[in-house]
Amino acid sequence: MDYLAIKTVHQLTVVLSVTLFSVRAVGSLLEARWPKRALFRVSQHVNDTCLLLSALTLAVLSGLAPWNTPWLAVKIVGLLVYIVLGTLVMREQLSPTARRVSFMGALIVFGFIVSVAVNRSVLGFFG
Repeated sequence: MDYLAIKTVHQLTVVLSVTLFSVRAVGSLLEARWPKRALFRVSQHVNDTCLLLSALTLAVLSGLAPWNTPWLAVKIVGLLVYIVLGTLVMREQLSPTARRVSFMGALIVFGFIVSVAVNRSVLGFFG
């Protein structure tokens, strides 16, 4: 497999992932109905699956594993936090303030994950 092609797919799916999430989140915060439609939910999940598969492929091709690559482990933990916050944004049972705070937190965590990847440092933009 061509590493550069997979890395490009990974980077494109990262951009598409945060874009789809942000559009759906803003729609949800505005109480629109369209973010709940299958087309929007499924397209985001399909993209995120491609994102995950490209990440795993890059890790295998590079010989990286989270148990011996601290920055990769931090990215994975950050991803889990991002997923939890993203889920909270879409929960209508929560107050609008809690959902907005979750959205901002998810975007900050996303930025941190990208900075960890770019710098290959566990401190990301804090370093």
